Amino acid sequence: MAELALDATANSTATLRAGFTTVRDVGSWHFIDVGLRNAIASGKIVGPRMLVSVHAIGSTGGHCDDGAGFRAGLFGRETDVTDGVVNSADEARKAVRLNIKYGADVIKTCATGGVLSPTDDVDTPQLTQEELNALVDEAHALRRKTAAHAHGATGAKRAIRAGIDSIEHGSFLDDEALALMKAKGTVYIPTLMASWWIADRLERGTYYPPAIVAKARLAIASVNAVVRKAAAQGVVVGLGTDAGVYPHGRNAHEFALLVNDGLTPAAALRAGTVVDAELLGLSKEIGTLEAGKLADIVAVPGDPLSDIRQTEKVFFVMRAGQVYRNDRAVAKGEAVR
Repeated sequence: MAELALDATANSTATLRAGFTTVRDVGSWHFIDVGLRNAIASGKIVGPRMLVSVHAIGSTGGHCDDGAGFRAGLFGRETDVTDGVVNSADEARKAVRLNIKYGADVIKTCATGGVLSPTDDVDTPQLTQEELNALVDEAHALRRKTAAHAHGATGAKRAIRAGIDSIEHGSFLDDEALALMKAKGTVYIPTLMASWWIADRLERGTYYPPAIVAKARLAIASVNAVVRKAAAQGVVVGLGTDAGVYPHGRNAHEFALLVNDGLTPAAALRAGTVVDAELLGLSKEIGTLEAGKLADIVAVPGDPLSDIRQTEKVFFVMRAGQVYRNDRAVAKGEAVR
């Protein structure tokens, strides 16, 4: 756990230096996310402002069950609602309340299986409509935004109907799911960096268990077409990257991947600024450069509207009026304030 905490501090610095001044962490262990958020906010370490979710909430044996795939009793007890593992609408409400009790800014759930989890299919639903209804209702009643990991269409549609604020991944979203998202204003976060990175690792011969390779190839083969369809149909697309699947600090490549899948450069930039600020409930503070808002400013050497990959060449980062990166000043021997 101590090593995880130290790794987290290094990752937070790399993320800020890459130009990401605000992030949403959608699942952690041992309250490391809460401690990291608080340490950044108090100025003890360098990183982006963070919204954290404590435990991701899911079903027994599902993508959010950290005990899935291990022998019974290995960790001393079975995972339960205190770990975010729920099996009823009442337990879903309790898990939300526990997360908020221990510091969650946002509530994350797993509505379907996942790619890297060992005991599930990638597209199967994992929470009932009643469980998702209760989870979202409780979170919204307590003024927290919600996010759903959802590759498969059935689980995604349950989450959308429940009023979820965002769908993460969405590899197999169908026309009905996209239409529901557009009608409800549900934000789609494709996390293309995750599939791009895994595809690259597979091509380079990196070992993954065969069952995970099969799931990954299914998701990789589908997600880009889904994003193109979502963009064409006017679904609101935000920017999130699933950092940790790939090395922290390379987050900005997500902009180029979104453009490759049909967003204009301007739309991709809005996804990572205006749209995300609204999704996080922070649009009064961040997302645009306006009087009265926090001074979050990132500079790149060229015009990202002409070449979106300029977003990957950040040389200046200011968060809330404080400069955290200024490569040109350093090169000239000037002081960085």
